[in-house]
Amino acid sequence: MAGTWTSLQNQPNFNADTMLLLTDGTVMCHQLNSRNWHKLTPDSSGNYIQGSWSSMAPLPNNPVIPAINRGPTNAPLYFASAVLRDGTVFVAGGEHNSRIAHSDILATQIYDPVSDTWTIVNPPTDWTQIGDAPSCVLPDGRLLLGNINSNRTAIYDPVQQIWTAAANKGDNSNEETFTLLPDNTVLTVQCSNIPHAEKYIIATDTWVSAGSTPSILPQACPGAVAEIGPAILLPDGRVFAIGATGNTALYTPPANPSNAGSWAPGPTLMDGTGNTMFPMDAGAVLLPNGKVLCVGGPTPPCNYPGPTTFFEYDPSTNLASVVTSPSNNGRPCYFGRFLLLPTGQVLFSANSKDIEVYSPDGHLDPSWRPSITSVPTTLEPGCTYTLTGTQLNGLSQAVSYGDDAQMATNYPLIQLKNTATGVVVYPRTFNHSTMGIQTGAAIHSTQFTVPPVNPGPAQLCVIVNGISSDCVNVTIGVHNDHHRF
Repeated sequence: MAGTWTSLQNQPNFNADTMLLLTDGTVMCHQLNSRNWHKLTPDSSGNYIQGSWSSMAPLPNNPVIPAINRGPTNAPLYFASAVLRDGTVFVAGGEHNSRIAHSDILATQIYDPVSDTWTIVNPPTDWTQIGDAPSCVLPDGRLLLGNINSNRTAIYDPVQQIWTAAANKGDNSNEETFTLLPDNTVLTVQCSNIPHAEKYIIATDTWVSAGSTPSILPQACPGAVAEIGPAILLPDGRVFAIGATGNTALYTPPANPSNAGSWAPGPTLMDGTGNTMFPMDAGAVLLPNGKVLCVGGPTPPCNYPGPTTFFEYDPSTNLASVVTSPSNNGRPCYFGRFLLLPTGQVLFSANSKDIEVYSPDGHLDPSWRPSITSVPTTLEPGCTYTLTGTQLNGLSQAVSYGDDAQMATNYPLIQLKNTATGVVVYPRTFNHSTMGIQTGAAIHSTQFTVPPVNPGPAQLCVIVNGISSDCVNVTIGVHNDHHRF
């Protein structure tokens, strides 16, 4: 058995590129080769398939983009992106700009969803390009950015609004995929030093060896840095790394983060007739059932042909099975973008006006659920509250692509459902106490502001990576005494 595909009832009137899940439950979607962003809002029952589109503020013109790259117009394709700890959005770079190939622009900016405004941020000191650099939000809320031209890395602090130089890697970050691990390290398979892997130890600001993969994962192509696929942290703590060669591998972190860890073979991605599929720049997503939805394209890989073939990888069997493809699978797999929704469904865009929705089958392990330990049970619209609980950031970043797009969803969303009417809203969350994953029994927190909603009884749940906690009963209204359960 596998999941099913459904088309959005209201398809976008633009070619959809990178998608990001905002902390108010809406989806922020970039329009291909443009400054423009659009928002998908679920309907009043929380249904994204029946959701509606609206316009958002476009990216600001940026003077760091030279005229030769059609600057100052800021219209990137293939760029770094992340939802930050405070609910704002980081967007930086662009391999292409305004349809000028290999621009590798430096433009860096932060989007504030409350004010619907962008703020230009200075790029890392002395960097000449960002382009399609990989990035990763660290547990403390800072952001690690790789350099595509050298072994330099930099860290952005959104609170101080400053960049600092981080330790040098073993190679440059070009085409690589950064994956956050539970031991406060960041794993990457090197694309210019095959078959080696390395990881960043956050506490000591050092890069150390992560051993060598058992098979070749990066796909070499003439005149270019080797490509690679995504890498997903599984609920059991291993990383499922998908090679552009069609080979896959499983990384087990060591007890001591300074040690290399170990690798084991994964399955080769093959279509129904036994042909190897090549995830040459491609996405993957961890489903709530614990399987990984991933993709590949046919040979010859360096020509980037379509169509895209879809797989579900099952960690319990170490097998990858072909599943039904959506109607927008005709293009190369590098066009595809996944986004995990709070409903547990997955959006798939392919640089077109067709976005499809995957509804996975199966059941989740109850131990994967976040839990609520404390939240006010009387809530007033317009007021801000604190929720505490466990596993609020989930077991994984859950969504991976690599250098061309980062769309991780390891942050808590809150759902309020009116008991009488069934109307669903997602109060905006922010100031999460951690962005770390697999935090176990540790108590963490997030703040949320209640939007305008009708008074009365409601159910409140916290959701991360499409997995909901048990819900608690709350009352919406104006009260002085905010009881806690």
